[in-house]
Amino acid sequence: MRTAGRLEVHVHRDRAQAGAAAARAAADVLRATLRENDEARVVFAAAPSQRETLAGLREAPGIDWSRVVAFHMDEYVDLPPDAPARFGHFLRRAIWDAVRPREVHVIDPGDDPEVESARYARLLAAGPIDLVCLGIGDNGHLAFNDPPVADFGDPLLVKVVELDDSCRKQQVGDGCFDTLGEVPERAVTLTIPTLMAGRHLVATVPGAAKHDALRATLDGPLSTSCPASVLREHPSCSLFTDTDAYGDITRT
Repeated sequence: MRTAGRLEVHVHRDRAQAGAAAARAAADVLRATLRENDEARVVFAAAPSQRETLAGLREAPGIDWSRVVAFHMDEYVDLPPDAPARFGHFLRRAIWDAVRPREVHVIDPGDDPEVESARYARLLAAGPIDLVCLGIGDNGHLAFNDPPVADFGDPLLVKVVELDDSCRKQQVGDGCFDTLGEVPERAVTLTIPTLMAGRHLVATVPGAAKHDALRATLDGPLSTSCPASVLREHPSCSLFTDTDAYGDITRT
């Protein structure tokens, strides 16, 4: 393990091991939270990079999912409700349908994403967020807070954003869409302060495509040019990565 600021970084041999370790860390947070509280409120990221973590968390013992309230961190605007690429659908397939949380709050931008952003913000503000399971985008984004729109002091909890071209290209590279033209240009996203307000953060960042973003996250300036660099300031954030992503980054 190394540290970058307050961020704990765990490098594993491959993405399977990194995802399994991240799942164990997330499960530990959930079990501890449920020992002390009536419920646990969790925000999930929906991305291929999270598959191993979500699979491990789905199988983790000793979690009373009937006391878990689930949220997710972003959703496309202008996708039909039944579109397979919707993040709510991804998470239902990857974990929610299997574990059956007590409540699942899905972002549904509909015809008025600004109104939906305000509705979702009220749900999030109703209680503390105990755990955020997140990834880092190829351009360093957190949720859909791309470098051009990320704001470390954002006054909003949830907002509508224009997606950066590099972010939209990642969605094609991840296999979520066949062509760039199919990727929506707008999304609803939780803001940086909302994510950072989570009591515990568990980040899973595997694969060579993440190398440059990971280097900037760990060793670059604390700047919205790499929104994920703010993770170095969180008091309880653990990042799990693999040798493909970590590569030649120097351990310090």
